[in-house]
Amino acid sequence: MPRLVADNQHFSYDPQWGLLACQGRYLTRLTRCSSPAGTGKCSTAIGPGAAIALADAQGEVASYVPGAGAASRSELNRCALTVVDLGALPTAAGASGGVARARAVHAADLAAGRIIAELPAGAIIVAAGMGDDTAPHLRALVISGPGFRSGLLAAPSTRQPGMAVIVDLTSSVRGWLGRPTPAGVVGSQISSTRRGALSAAVRTLIGQDTAAQVQRSTIGWFFVGYWLAEGVLFGLITLMLQGSDRDRQRRRRTGYMAAGVLAGAVPAGTFLASVVPWPQLPHPALLLYALSVAWAAVIAAAALAGPWRRDPFGPPGFVGAVTVAVIGLDVMTGSRLQLGGPFGLSALEAGRFYGVGNDVLGVYAAAGILCAAWAGLAALGRGGGGGGGGSRRGVAAAAAVALFTVIASGWPGFGAKVGGTIAMVPGFLLLLAAIAGLRITVRRGSLIGVSGLLLVTAFALINYFLPATGPSDIGGFVGHALHGGAGSILQRKITSNAGSLTQTWYTPAVPVAAVVTGLMIAWPGRLRLTALTDAFGRAWLLRPALTAIWLVEVLGCLADDYGVIVAAIGLPFVLPQVIAMVSGLAVGGRDVTPEPATQARGAPAPGRAG
Repeated sequence: MPRLVADNQHFSYDPQWGLLACQGRYLTRLTRCSSPAGTGKCSTAIGPGAAIALADAQGEVASYVPGAGAASRSELNRCALTVVDLGALPTAAGASGGVARARAVHAADLAAGRIIAELPAGAIIVAAGMGDDTAPHLRALVISGPGFRSGLLAAPSTRQPGMAVIVDLTSSVRGWLGRPTPAGVVGSQISSTRRGALSAAVRTLIGQDTAAQVQRSTIGWFFVGYWLAEGVLFGLITLMLQGSDRDRQRRRRTGYMAAGVLAGAVPAGTFLASVVPWPQLPHPALLLYALSVAWAAVIAAAALAGPWRRDPFGPPGFVGAVTVAVIGLDVMTGSRLQLGGPFGLSALEAGRFYGVGNDVLGVYAAAGILCAAWAGLAALGRGGGGGGGGSRRGVAAAAAVALFTVIASGWPGFGAKVGGTIAMVPGFLLLLAAIAGLRITVRRGSLIGVSGLLLVTAFALINYFLPATGPSDIGGFVGHALHGGAGSILQRKITSNAGSLTQTWYTPAVPVAAVVTGLMIAWPGRLRLTALTDAFGRAWLLRPALTAIWLVEVLGCLADDYGVIVAAIGLPFVLPQVIAMVSGLAVGGRDVTPEPATQARGAPAPGRAG
C-alpha cells in the first residue's frame, strides 16, 4: 500500500485512501481514518483485489479471506460490507484464448452464484468489471437489491443512461451503508431509472461500447483526413481555375466560398449523424462517416442556396447558426449526440460525459461568434445602418446568440463547462462592443478579460448553494475549495495543460500558429495579405469578429486542462470560414452593412487599423 500511495502522488489527484475501510463519519479531508479496526465498523475482504479495496492508508485490512471458494456463510454474513475478488479474465486472443476466457467467465459465474445464495434477503449485490485486457472497453456494472429492479443504472457524474464511473461505486457503497461521502470526494450516488424493453436496453449498452471503439480506432485518421481533404479541395480549385482574368478569379473565389462552407459544415454533420443509431447497425464506422458527409452537404447546400447567399457573412453565419443550435440544443437536452463522434466525448477517456468537450469547444465558440456577427449585421441592416435604434437592434440580436451559446455550455444544469465559459464570454463581449461602436479602453478591456471568470464563479456558487440546478463539476469545485481540495485540482489541470503541448507531433506548432494568426489579423497590410486587407476594408465587423474568435481560441487553450486541442481542432473550422467570407466579399465587390451611428460620426471602428 505505501508503494501504491507513492506512485499515485505523481498524478496530483490527492486521493483519500481507505474511504471504504473508514466507514465512520468524518467531515473534512484532514480528518482521516488511520485503522479500520478503530472505527467500530465491520468489513470483510475476500481475495487480493478486495483487500486493496478495503485496506486503509497503511495497508491494514480488518477481516480477510484468501479466496471466494474459502468463504463460509458466516464470513459472508458477518459484516455489513463484503467485497469479493473473483479474479481476472484472460485475454481472448486466438482460439485457445477464447476458450480460456469462456472457462474463466463460467468459473466466476459459478462463484458469484454460490456467494449470492448465501447472502441474506434485502442485500444489495454489485457485480463490477473493474479491468481491461488488450484493449479498453466499457465494462459491465450490474446492481441488484432494494431500489434496483428491472431498470437502467444512472449517475449524476455521467448524466447518461446506463453509464457510471468507477469512483461512483465508493460514494454509492457509503450511501447504502448510511454513511455520507466526505465533502470534496469525487463520485456520485448510483441510482436506477426506467429502461423500457430489455432487448432495447441491451442493444443500447452494446452500442455505447461500439461507439467508443469506433471513436478510439478512427478519430486520429478522421482528423488527418479532414485536414488533408481541406487542403486538397482548395488546391484543386486553385489548379483547375487558375488564371488572372476576371471570370477565372470570380469562379475561383466562388469555389473557395463553397469549399469553405462545406468544410465548416462537417462538425455539425458529425453530431447530426448520431440522430440515427449508427452504433447498433451494421458497419457502424462507415455509416457514421457517410452520414456525417451527407449532413454536411445538406447544411452547405442550404447555406449557399438560401436568401442570405449574397451576404458575405450569410453562408458562414448560417453554418455557425446550425452548429451552435445542434450542439447547444443537444447539451441542453442531455448530450445524447456528444458521445462517440469524432468531435464528441470519449466514454473510454471518461473525462466528460455531457456538455461541450475540448475537441469541439473551439468550433462551437467560433460558430457562435460567426452567427452573432451575422445576426448583428442583419439587424443593423434592418435598422438602416445609421441610427441609434439600428445599433441597439444589432447589439440585441448578437447578444441573444451569445446568451444562448454561453448558457448552453456553461449553465450547471446543461454543459457546466468551466474553461469554455471563461474563454467565450470575453470574445462575445468584444464583438458586442464593436457592434455598439464602443472603444476598448484599458478599464473596459480589463473587465472583458475577467468577465468569463466572474460568470463561472457565479454559476459555481449558484450550483453549490442551490443543488436543484443539478450536480456538476462546476459546483463540485466550490465544495473542494471550501474543504481544502481546490489546490490539487488546479495543479492537476495546469500540469495536464502544460503536458498537452508535447503530447503529439503537431501540438508544439499550435502556439506558433496562434501567434501567426494573431499577427495576420492585427497587421494584414504589413504582411502583404492583400485579400484580407481588402476584406477588412469592405466589412468593418470582420476584423472584430476574427479578433474575438482568436481571443476565445487562445483563452480556451489556457483555461482548459487539455487546452491545446481547442485551437488545434478549431483552426481547421475557422480558416475555411474566413476564406469563404473573404472570397464572398471579393466576389460581391461592395461594402456590406454600414457601421453603427457612433462610428459613422467619426469614431474609428474597434480593431480597425489607424
